[in-house]
Amino acid sequence: MSTDKIFEALASMPRRQILAYLSEQELPAGDIAARFDMSSPAISRHLAVLENAGLIIGERRGQFVVYKLIPDNLVNTLTQFAFEICPVAGPIKRESKKAKKAAP
Repeated sequence: MSTDKIFEALASMPRRQILAYLSEQELPAGDIAARFDMSSPAISRHLAVLENAGLIIGERRGQFVVYKLIPDNLVNTLTQFAFEICPVAGPIKRESKKAKKAAP
């Protein structure tokens, strides 16, 4: 999973709004589209970016595609990002890597 893809997906206000809607419940694509003042193809592109980034998954149920969050991917990515920029976490992370390599 590319961190760049995730941050690219999060750079868009509509995509962040879609994630917020999906944080409460699974929603069919049509219900998501009804919440925005944009075309269905535009919503489909936003959903595709989010899905390609590994933040959501679409599941076909009959005639509908229902979307839901993949929360672990977002949390893990943001945690890793925070560790990289945190002055305390950097040395701890390097220490852990050393210990892991030294382990039998």
